[in-house]
Amino acid sequence: MAETYNKARGLNYYRFLKSLHRQVLFDWYLEVGCRAGLSFAPVRGKTIAVDPYFRAELNIIGQKPALHVFQATSDDFFAGGFLRRNGIKLGAAFLDGMHLFEYLLRDFINTEANADPNGVIMLHDCVPFSFEMTTRDLENLPNGPWTGDVWKLIPILQAYRPDLKLTVLDCRPTGVVCISNLNPKSQVLRKRYEKIVAEYLETDIEAFGVERFFSSFAFTSALEMKAEGFALFRPVELDAGQALQPRRVTP
Repeated sequence: MAETYNKARGLNYYRFLKSLHRQVLFDWYLEVGCRAGLSFAPVRGKTIAVDPYFRAELNIIGQKPALHVFQATSDDFFAGGFLRRNGIKLGAAFLDGMHLFEYLLRDFINTEANADPNGVIMLHDCVPFSFEMTTRDLENLPNGPWTGDVWKLIPILQAYRPDLKLTVLDCRPTGVVCISNLNPKSQVLRKRYEKIVAEYLETDIEAFGVERFFSSFAFTSALEMKAEGFALFRPVELDAGQALQPRRVTP
């Protein structure tokens, strides 16, 4: 008998992000995997957007005092040293790049290294609801949603970084994992990266155990987090009065 997947049925993740950015003002926000820019358009703080193939046709700067757009892979972006050179400490980040776990693991390692310790890193698509959507075969992707095997980040972080706090939101359709209690100085994942990749590369979610995976965490209601004012993100929020209010000045 096929194992049962526990599908995320809460607030749509776009609506979650939109509500978050309406209520919480961050100094610096990073998004990896942006494409059309819909998910970071509502951000009101200084923003860094990274995607190798942008197709933005809406107003993506909005109330932001600064928007830095990098049409590059996340590996190339981090290797370029922009964050380090500019002394940027990220208050929040949303990682939604290539859906292969080794890519997301690198993105997390590099993002945490440049994060405010009180900040939050969000991982998208880590809660699949079918086996087909977890494929690593880029030549035969499913017609519907594709999460790839980034679900592996949950057991990896649980095993190698128990100091982190993982809050798995029930955001439709494939969850959002909020990671807090960050330690930018940690070298655990970086030093063990090759070992971790070798350990997890050949397994799939059914070999790992669907029940084992879903029993390792409990969903947190995204609607409840919203109703409670996004308390997880409040330690790094700026005063609302610091938000830019753009106005047209006629010469």
